Amino acid sequence: MRIIFTLVVAFTISGIAAAQNGGSAWNWPSDPEMDSKAKAKNALYNDSRKMGNYKESLPHLMWLLKNTPDLNPSIYINGAKIYEAMVDLEKDEAAKKVYQDSALIMYDLRIKHFGKEGYVLNRKASKAYRYKRGDKSKYPELMELFEKVFELNSPTKILDNNTIGYFDIVRRHKLSGGDISEDRILEIYEEINGVIDQKIKAKKNVKRLNEYKSTIDGMLAAMVKIDCEFIENKLGPKFEADPSDLKLAKSIVGHALNSKCTELPVAIKAAEAVYENEPEYGVALLIAFKSRGNKDYDKAIKYFKEAIGLTEDNAKIGQAYIEIGNIYRLRGNKTAARENYRHAVAADPSKKEAYTNIGDLYFGSFETCAKKVSMVEDRGVYMAAYKMYKLAGNSSRMAKAKEQFPSAEEIFTETKEVGSSMKVGCWINETVQIDKR
Repeated sequence: MRIIFTLVVAFTISGIAAAQNGGSAWNWPSDPEMDSKAKAKNALYNDSRKMGNYKESLPHLMWLLKNTPDLNPSIYINGAKIYEAMVDLEKDEAAKKVYQDSALIMYDLRIKHFGKEGYVLNRKASKAYRYKRGDKSKYPELMELFEKVFELNSPTKILDNNTIGYFDIVRRHKLSGGDISEDRILEIYEEINGVIDQKIKAKKNVKRLNEYKSTIDGMLAAMVKIDCEFIENKLGPKFEADPSDLKLAKSIVGHALNSKCTELPVAIKAAEAVYENEPEYGVALLIAFKSRGNKDYDKAIKYFKEAIGLTEDNAKIGQAYIEIGNIYRLRGNKTAARENYRHAVAADPSKKEAYTNIGDLYFGSFETCAKKVSMVEDRGVYMAAYKMYKLAGNSSRMAKAKEQFPSAEEIFTETKEVGSSMKVGCWINETVQIDKR
């Protein structure tokens, strides 16, 4: 029982050590003398490191790296941390560069002895960007490093700052006279944007990632002139040749929005391709507005309604309802228009323009609703309009409506009273208080 207990404890301890040190167990030397020395060196470098005595820790760490290179990933993890700390503390630029190079070598040695290339390069790239971004001779090397990071890691695993770091190196390389084509710049831009989109979908650091997207768009504009002509003549033919290229379709939509080129036919085709695969509020809205411009009102209403189901933002929902109301109003369907304007303020009470729109519908209904029996009743449409304008806080429209109220004489002649309630019929069906102009 004692033997079994000892074995269980031993396996448990080795498992904990492996979990704490990159998933690898300690590979102590088989020779007793070397084993004893390695354990002493490991303790000495770690004690100095923890106390901030980085230079004192180095000789002991160097011994381990030379004599027991496959001891444990921790000697490379901590080695990188030691050199990175020395970079921050060093004032001499030449010495600082030596420490920077040494820190980066730790990542390479870790990969050599313990693998996990994608994971380790992801972290190395972040440091390499920080250390080498001011040296234009290193840009091709840095671009190759970032390219490998993006190749070996899934989008959500790539470090956030490596997205903007990668494109900044592309920008620096291009602007310093580097040999990189516009097509390659766009490919990298699309790849990085795709990674950021995947990260945003994971709903982590969304605000920061959206800021990165805006910054990257600005970097692109400094290298490539993206305008309507470019989208139509450069990207358009590529998309026509392969409409299934979702990455290109997304790029066209993004550039069209940024360059205010959403009227381009290729932008709408790309938007529809994107929407078919990945329905999204902004894309639905783009298609809806373009369809309305083409007087394809049924299609516009369809996409505005779908946009509503793709967002939880009440302001966006309210605006989509207003746009639907505007289409029904344009088509002469006042009842459906009013219904959607009411939905707008129900979703977002700040959308008070919806009340103004309803007021306008009432104001313009005199000719169709007047029975020409009672002047007071016929002019009730203006009182209903006034009521809506008041809800909207639209004083100029209120004054305009009040000018159309019946006179005191007309109210008296019809034996009605100011302040009494009156039902406005026709399609309006509102109760108002009688008032004079």
